[in-house]
Amino acid sequence: MVIRPIEPGDWPAFFPVFRDIVEAGETYAYPLGLTPEQAWDLWVEGPPGVTVVAVDESGAVLGSAKSGPNRPARGSHVATASFMVSPAARGRGVGRQLGEWVLTWAHEQGYAAMQFNAVVETNEAAVTLWKDLGFQVIGTVPEAFESRTHGRVGLHVMHRYL
Repeated sequence: MVIRPIEPGDWPAFFPVFRDIVEAGETYAYPLGLTPEQAWDLWVEGPPGVTVVAVDESGAVLGSAKSGPNRPARGSHVATASFMVSPAARGRGVGRQLGEWVLTWAHEQGYAAMQFNAVVETNEAAVTLWKDLGFQVIGTVPEAFESRTHGRVGLHVMHRYL
């Protein structure tokens, strides 16, 4: 697997993953029915942020991550990140490798910490992975996410120093 910056040519392969994850209604609060252009604008970070894809040896897109400052100005020393892995690639370590890549990138950029603002508490795979990579749940906003399966569930705020 190779992790590299996203290119416009990756979007036709990744957009269906993005759309299906959003429409599943379990992990992201993005609006439904986004066009490919609208989704690109939401997902792809401009400088000082970065958006990457994980591709296999054939060039197939397995997942993507984006990272950058969590807040502007006086909050810009803390990074944030978001991740999506193709359902077909789950269980192959793609999320872990993207997570490790983003943590390394953020450290190299001089960020002091990383904060995830909205990890859906029922997304057990993500919560377990982030804890394994050193994050702590520092709070949970009750019933802040409308899960299609579980109804209203909490959103964890997770943090880790770099």
